[in-house]
Amino acid sequence: MPLIIQKKSLLTVGVIVATASIITAFTSRDNQQPPQHKHNFKVLPQDISRDSLDMIMDHFKAALGVKCGYCHAQSTTNPGHLDFSSDDKPEKEIARKMMVMTNDINQKYMRFNEDSTNQTEAVSCITCHRGDAHPEAKYPADDHHQGPPPGGAPQGPPPGGNPPPGGNGK
Repeated sequence: MPLIIQKKSLLTVGVIVATASIITAFTSRDNQQPPQHKHNFKVLPQDISRDSLDMIMDHFKAALGVKCGYCHAQSTTNPGHLDFSSDDKPEKEIARKMMVMTNDINQKYMRFNEDSTNQTEAVSCITCHRGDAHPEAKYPADDHHQGPPPGGAPQGPPPGGNPPPGGNGK
């Protein structure tokens, strides 16, 4: 085989190999999905939009006066970052229970769009927390709204009920 044909054949094979390598590199890159952040939604909808999730989390931060790390644990594999899917911090489960509680209160006791003259605002985190992660319980001082005394159990029978067993009913 003449030397010129061998050089052309070698050049052709080289171009084919290079083209195949380039096509393979771009094809495999196009088929790869961007890394998905793991989530661990137990109360929030599985298909919640990123904007809605961010809005809810921003509300939590403002209502409790905290940052993300208050409920979300540090990543064990990526120091300096949070592991949003982790359940390692008990505050996260408390937040879930509080979400269910406020939702139940709103569904059971609040009236929305029934009568525009008697609109009620929804109960949310800020209703009680008002920027404090551990709000102090405060009870009205008048006789019409007696709450439990600080550090003690309520005295007397429950409203509309019988005295507790062993209680004196006062």
